[in-house]
Amino acid sequence: MKSKINRRNFFVRVSQAGVTGCALMFGLKLSYIDSFSRFLDDDEIPDPKKLEYCGYQCPEKCPWRQGTLENNVELKKEAYEQWKIKERFDMEFDPDTMFCYSCKANDKPEGFILKQCTVRNCCMEKGLDCCIECNELSSCEKDLWTRYPKFKEAVIEMQKKYF
Repeated sequence: MKSKINRRNFFVRVSQAGVTGCALMFGLKLSYIDSFSRFLDDDEIPDPKKLEYCGYQCPEKCPWRQGTLENNVELKKEAYEQWKIKERFDMEFDPDTMFCYSCKANDKPEGFILKQCTVRNCCMEKGLDCCIECNELSSCEKDLWTRYPKFKEAVIEMQKKYF
């Protein structure tokens, strides 16, 4: 993927993506999500293989992933509470089932959250690397999209660049 991005813009955009990701992962009001669709340059075509199934790029310091890699029960518990897992799935916290290596870490076991992700499951069933490859994205009403409609809009904009 060729791009005319300079070093400063790269770091600004990576920082924006990280902040957006953390906010998205923890269900906060997203002030940065509006800028997510501008994360890519106009001439840059998204690569589905480099994105998660939903079109997101998980931040390196995601507490859920970091808690998993470090086997840090406190970070996992923090993510569990911020993601409102109890409220959404009526699932009690269990550090042995609450983990995440990222949704495309196929050589790792699947934690509870991955198993519940309808976007990931759909992409895998259809043999897609990312939902931006799906012709049904604009009409899709999976849980992620109904909870984060602005994120869905940003992913649809990425899809337009992809096609």
